[in-house]
Amino acid sequence: MNTSALILMLSVQLVVTAFTVYFFVRVLVAKPKPEPDSYSENDDMKR
Repeated sequence: MNTSALILMLSVQLVVTAFTVYFFVRVLVAKPKPEPDSYSENDDMKR
């Protein structure tokens, strides 16, 4: 493998790894969204 191919392979692997780590950290740090209470939404309904 020549030098330019090795540099390209390593740079692509580093970029992909950086994106993976960045988005994984974003998922871990994200605040959970509150889920709606299905029972409170049905309080007004009459059968």
